[in-house]
Order: sequence, then structure tokens, then C-alpha cells
Amino acid sequence: MFLILCVSLQLHAQERQATSRADECISIFNDVLRQVDVNYVDTLNYEALTEEAINAMLRKIDPYTVYYSKKQDQELRMMTTGKYGGIGSIIQKRDSAACIVNPYEGKPAQKAGLLAGDRILSVDGLSTKDLTVSEVSNNLRGLPGTTVVLEIEREGEEKPFKVEIVRDEIHMDAVSYYTVLKADTLPEPVGYIAFSEFTEGSAQALSNALDDLYYNQGARRLIIDLRGNGGGLVSEAIQIVNLFVEEGQTVVETRGKLPNSSYTYKTHNKPRYKDLPLVVLVDKNSASASEIVAGSLQDLQRAKLIGQRTFGKGLVQNIRPIVYGGHVKITTSKYYLPSGRCIQAIDYSERQKGHALKRDTAGGILPDIVLNDSAKVDICYSLYIKNHFFDFATRYHRTHDSIAEPQSFEVTDEMIAEFCSFLDERKFKYETETSKYFGDMIKMARHEDIDSATLAQLEALEPILTPDFREAIERNKEEVKSMLGSEIVLRYYYQKGQAAYNLRFDDELKRAMSEIKK
Repeated sequence: MFLILCVSLQLHAQERQATSRADECISIFNDVLRQVDVNYVDTLNYEALTEEAINAMLRKIDPYTVYYSKKQDQELRMMTTGKYGGIGSIIQKRDSAACIVNPYEGKPAQKAGLLAGDRILSVDGLSTKDLTVSEVSNNLRGLPGTTVVLEIEREGEEKPFKVEIVRDEIHMDAVSYYTVLKADTLPEPVGYIAFSEFTEGSAQALSNALDDLYYNQGARRLIIDLRGNGGGLVSEAIQIVNLFVEEGQTVVETRGKLPNSSYTYKTHNKPRYKDLPLVVLVDKNSASASEIVAGSLQDLQRAKLIGQRTFGKGLVQNIRPIVYGGHVKITTSKYYLPSGRCIQAIDYSERQKGHALKRDTAGGILPDIVLNDSAKVDICYSLYIKNHFFDFATRYHRTHDSIAEPQSFEVTDEMIAEFCSFLDERKFKYETETSKYFGDMIKMARHEDIDSATLAQLEALEPILTPDFREAIERNKEEVKSMLGSEIVLRYYYQKGQAAYNLRFDDELKRAMSEIKK
């Protein structure tokens, strides 16, 4: 009893000391603000200054502790529910205007006839020229049922035109695509579910897809694709794990400074698919709730993981209301999997300092079968980041009324020749990192004390190291075809069609198919 009393008194003393330090810092901040208010030569925007000060403070802690002002209420709602009032399209900045990149099928933008590649010149009369993508997106959002008028510029149209769109509540589907995969080498059909986010109702969406695959389409094995899934609500993750493991199993624990931030999450229901063979695909962008699902299924020996080490976001955030309608999302604890390992194996501050991480302390979930990241810097990378795949697909869609189904559409050699002519028209110059560095080296050599014979030898190598984009495309033709085809299919069949097309070229999925039959 005496020991408990001593510990309690020590904790109270620490709390009082922390409160005292916080009060002192708040007093300093308030005094600085008052002095500036009284003495500064010009009138200042104190709301903007205060918000910037708060954001700068929180950035020092970690990237997940974030302040949301009252005006960001819709952004906060979208983050927690996956819903918002808007037009339903991905927007990117292209040159000096915002551009429709990916209108979602069945959403207001697509219903109103907007196409990928359309440039938004103004929103309700406000020019987008000097606005950021975030500012344009905020102007597009609003209450469902309200109207927004866009001024659109489209390739092939002589003049800009206006489009009136009625906003709707936008709910992004947690199950972005599912299907049955069939192969002659497999004894039974394999269900495939691409799961994109953990928002309200997402576990039920996955369960519904799985029921359809199992009872209606005959799937008897399952691949869940969590690649690129940034996570979300832990409660949804627990429900998904519970589909496959017995009730009463620990899925994840949270441990924090305060008693109410430490909790053990367990399954509460009998599993509906206890014996269904299961493989989970993950990559470096699988984070948070994705890592809970993948890591717990791995620890409980319920699924085989294939892919790359996951992101390593094992921090728990809670949203707290603050004065004047704002909120702050605060990191309150860390996630620990059934085996006791922490997803967030190192402090964020250490990662920020660039410290080298050992294999067993790097954070994240290491798959049972680790596959090399297929991303590489080549002609495809250059064509992608410079939007040439995107722009060609936009033009192709304008000049072709239809294409074959995603499962059978092929990019022909004739289309590749047309694409190369398009690149000529755009005066595309393919520069590798090697050619860039070599060019810089020659420039430096011309200004330094290097004899003319050596310089001549270096200059003779320059055209050899300057790549020809047609030759590079020929060397990487299959990858060029798949990436170009993916962008074209998106124009006609939207997200689900693109997903169906991409699966045909997915080497990681092929490896998962080979493992799930064992």
C-alpha cells in the first residue's frame, strides 16, 4: 500500500510539473502575440499566424498529429468516414490550371460529362490559375445538392465551355475491385479483393464482396490486396481479422501514456471463413490499419504475406475537439501485434534524422515472401512523370469511340508507333540520369584545366550516352504497352476496368497465385 501511495504521489507530481511547464510556454506565446499586436508596424492576420504557429509546433512532433480548423471540417469528415460533398474526381495541377485526372464512375463529374484531361479554368467564376490543388478541391466541395459551375478547357474544343454540376455525397468504395481468378494450374477458383481504405462500413463491404465470391462465384481461396492502403479505423481492421480467426483472439494492443490510451482489441465473433486459404499482398505504402490486419494474420499463422516491408505507421491517433469548432488529431499510443512486436519500431525523430535502420528495427511488417520493388528508373518512368501516357490516352479517347473489354484489350505495335509520333510532336527528349551527369561533367571539363585531346574523347562519348527514346521504348516495349494500356482503359471503363486490366500484368499477384495453391 505504501509503495502504491508513493507511485501515485510521484505521478501527480509529474503531472503538476508538466502542467506548470505548459502554462509557462502558453504565457510566453500569448505575451509575444500581444507585443506584436500592439507594436508591429503593419496590420497582421493573427488567425493565419496562430494557425501557422500551431502547425509548425505539431510538425516537430510527428506527421500524424495535426490541427484542423473549423473551415477544415469537411476534410476531417472525409478522413474518418470516407464521405464528402463534392463532384467525385481526382484533381491535379497541370501547367497553370487544375486538371481533371480521374473522374469516378457514377459520380457527379462523370455524369456531367467531364473527362480526364479537362482543364478547370474557374470554379464559380474564380480563376484557378493562382490556386493550389488543395484550394481548388476545397472550392469544388460543398453541401450535397448545391450547384457548382466549372469553366472547362478541353483539347479538340475551340473554346472553353461551362458545366453545371450538382454536388453529391461522395463515398469512396473501400473495396475498389473484386473478382474470381481462374487458372488451369489451380484446383479451385481464387477470390481476389482489392481493399483501399479502412473507413466506416469498410469491413462490411469486404465481407459482402467475400460472400459474393464464395457463395455465388465459387471461390475457395482468397487473396486480399492491401498494397497502397494507408489505413484508417482500427475497429474496421478488427472486424476484418475476425472473419478469419477464432473469437477471443488478441488482434492488437495499444499502449500509451494515459490509462485510457492503452487497450487490447480482441475478436468477439465466430469466424465465418476460418479455414479459407488466405494470402495478403502488401507493399511499402501499406500502413496503419493495413499493418494491423496483415501483421495479426501473420502472427496468428492465419495468412501468408507477400510483397515488400510495410510502411511502419504504428502510431494511434485520437481526434479531440478544441475551442471555436476546431479539432486536433493527436498521437496517443502505439500499436503492438499479438507477438508483442511494435509496428512503429523506432521513434519518428530517429527516422527524421536519417539514421540507418537495422533489418529488425526498421518498423513495419516483413512479409513471409519478400519481393523486390519492381519500380525502376527507365523510359517508362520518364514517360509517366512527364504525363505522356496520360496525354496520349486523352487524345486516343477523343478519337476512338470504344475499345475492347479490359480483359482482352491489347496495345498493338501500330499504337506504339502512333505513340512515338505523338512524342515527336511533343518534342520529347529522353534523358537518363547518366546522360545528365555526363553532360554536366563535360561542361565542367570545358571550364577546367583539361587538355584538348582528353576533352575531345569525352565529347565523343556524349552522343553514345544520349539515349534514343524509340530504342528505349523498343527495349521496354511490354512495360510501355501495359502502362499505356492501363491509362487508355481508364478512359473507357474507369477504375474497375483499369483494375481488371492491370491484374493481367501483375507479377506479384502471379506469385500470390502460385503460393495459395500450396
